[in-house]
Amino acid sequence: MVSRKNIKKFALISVYNKKNLKYLCTNLVKHNYSFISTGSTGKKIRDMGFKCKDISKFTKFKEMFGGRVKTLNPLIYSSLLYIRDNEIHKRQFISLNVPKIDIVIVNLYPFEHYLKNHNNNKIIEMIDIGGPSLLRAASKNFKFVTPILDLKDYKGLINNLNKNDGATDFIFRKKMACKTFKQISNYDKIIYKWMNEN
Repeated sequence: MVSRKNIKKFALISVYNKKNLKYLCTNLVKHNYSFISTGSTGKKIRDMGFKCKDISKFTKFKEMFGGRVKTLNPLIYSSLLYIRDNEIHKRQFISLNVPKIDIVIVNLYPFEHYLKNHNNNKIIEMIDIGGPSLLRAASKNFKFVTPILDLKDYKGLINNLNKNDGATDFIFRKKMACKTFKQISNYDKIIYKWMNEN
C-alpha cells in the first residue's frame, strides 16, 4: 500500500488575475510542489517554463460549456476534504489515485468590476462558481489545507513555507481560511445586491 509520505505535494492554482504568478510558482517549486490547474492558468504556468498538469488529466472530465464546468468534480473535492489523520479517509483517498492537494490558490472572477459598462449576460458570466467552491472546501479543511484567495497573501504564503520547511503552520492556515470565508461572503453580498436590484 502507498503510504502518505510517498504522496507528492500539489498546489492547485486557478486564477483570473495572473499577476505575480511567476513569483508564486518559482517559490513553490523550491519547496517541491507540483502544479495542477485549469485551462488558461495552466497554459500560463507552462508558458513561463513550469510543469503543470490540467485538472482534466486526473478527473478524465474535460472542461465544458466554455469553462463553466471545469473544477466541479468529486475527485478534486476528495483531495481537498479528506481528513489526513483519519485512517479510513487515508485508505479511501489512496484508492482514488488523485493528487494530494495541500494548497489551493484561487482568485475570483471580477464580478464587481463588470457591473459598470457591461450588459447583464456578461455580468452573469462573472459570477464565479468553481472558485468559491474550491476555496470553501480548502477552508473547511484548514487543519490540513491552505486556501489563498488574495494576491496580497502570496508573499505571506512563501514566507510561511520558508519558515516551516515547505509546509504551512496551523495558525497561518486558519487565518487564511477566516479571510477566505469573509471575502467570499462579501462577494456573494455584491451578487445578491445586483440580482435583487435587476
